[in-house]
Amino acid sequence: MDHLNPKLLDKVAVVTGGGRGLGWSISKALAQAGAKIAIVYPPFEPYPEQKMEELHSLGCQAKAYEADVTDSQTIKRRIQEIVEDFGGIDILVNNAGKLNETLLIDMEEHEWNEILDTDLKSVFIVSKAVLPYMMKAKNGAIINIASQLGYKGGVGITHYSAAKAGVIAFTKSLAQEVIPHGIRVNAVAPGPIVTDMTAPFIKDKDWLAQKESSVAIGRLGTPDEIAPTVVFLASADASLYVGQTLLPNGGGVMI
Repeated sequence: MDHLNPKLLDKVAVVTGGGRGLGWSISKALAQAGAKIAIVYPPFEPYPEQKMEELHSLGCQAKAYEADVTDSQTIKRRIQEIVEDFGGIDILVNNAGKLNETLLIDMEEHEWNEILDTDLKSVFIVSKAVLPYMMKAKNGAIINIASQLGYKGGVGITHYSAAKAGVIAFTKSLAQEVIPHGIRVNAVAPGPIVTDMTAPFIKDKDWLAQKESSVAIGRLGTPDEIAPTVVFLASADASLYVGQTLLPNGGGVMI
């Protein structure tokens, strides 16, 4: 494989939700950096055959695994399968997530639980399943996908904002626990981007105009603009980054 950036050569990367949207851009970017890719996709989506073929055409060793990221027992089995197939896990990207907009006064409890389970609980479940292998190897990088909304909040997204704020706090705490074992934990908190998840909202011209006006660059980002930040955090170039949240958000939040 003619790697564009071989800084992750032969590293094994697990990407949850890695077959579509931002996750797919991350999977491709990691592959281009030399990594072997294990995509975890949800049961309600078809096997990402075309995406696998694209990775294989690049000369990348890649395989997809169906699993509900909120099911701890299934995830534990899938992570074990990945280790058996690839020989270990060097990088974990907790990318799986859901988004919907509902005012709290209208929100049903199951809606709250669904977002918190997918966007926050899954980070706990998958990280816990991967950690024993990373700790044994005394090496690893975990990158959690948060959101700038975990900082600034927003109307109709109390559940999503709470989940993403939780991801940021989880990142800081886990980073302190596992850095003695040679494992770095960081997060990426993008601004509004054009993905499958936001596509239904983008059709609303008022929603789109509001989002575009909320960022300094005046437009939504793309998944391919976020993925390089993940590659950086997964690499040795980020050796001093521990418990940090990077914000490629076009100026939506400035810290």
